[in-house]
Amino acid sequence: MLLKLDNPSLLLKGVDMISELVTEVKIKFNDYGLSITAMDPANVSMVGFKLPKSAFSQFESENTTIGINLDSFKKILKRAGPGSSMIIERKENLLGIQIQDKIKRSFDLSLIDIESEDIDFDAKVGRMEFTSKVELDSIDFIDVIEDAIVVSDACAFIVDNGKFIIEAKGLNSARAEFSSDEAKINAENCKARYSLEYLQKFLKGAKVCDKTLISFADDHPLKLDFNSSGMQISFVLAPRVETED
Repeated sequence: MLLKLDNPSLLLKGVDMISELVTEVKIKFNDYGLSITAMDPANVSMVGFKLPKSAFSQFESENTTIGINLDSFKKILKRAGPGSSMIIERKENLLGIQIQDKIKRSFDLSLIDIESEDIDFDAKVGRMEFTSKVELDSIDFIDVIEDAIVVSDACAFIVDNGKFIIEAKGLNSARAEFSSDEAKINAENCKARYSLEYLQKFLKGAKVCDKTLISFADDHPLKLDFNSSGMQISFVLAPRVETED
């Protein structure tokens, strides 16, 4: 396996987002490129990350899977500065990482065995029902979620008569309403509540792209898609079910 990445920040951004949820992952290499799918330990959220072959200036790999510690990998990726390129090569039980800029620097990262099940992100998402899709400017999505965090630990995503609403209620409340003038709304009336602790972690995805695509349904999981130039990342979050005392 031999890969060359002229823009290592693409991989760093993905790894940084995924590390909000898990500490170890399996990285798959195949005809598409590089992909990571992981579920957080509480089985509340799932992340899917893809970096296509076209993002690499060199991609030589058979279908293979490796296990790594994300924190260690992220620390190495952060050593690549602007204008650096990166070569990644498997060396039996090690992942060799070479950063090329003014000088050549080399790291070896130990590979690890991860005994979690293999998750097919697209297959799992394909079995979910999303009756409502909303596309917002990412800066607006970030603002609204950060507003909600001020007043509560959960918020409701609501579609009501063609309007999209994000509402949080505790002792205090926050509410933001979008019409078709501010968002692309292709949705039927529905409502679902989600944890703001997880949504706050997902905001890193919104910060690297211009648009946020929101897919959900009545009391069903939420899917957030963040697609920027050269990479794709998606999060799925289980709904928070209200219980009666």
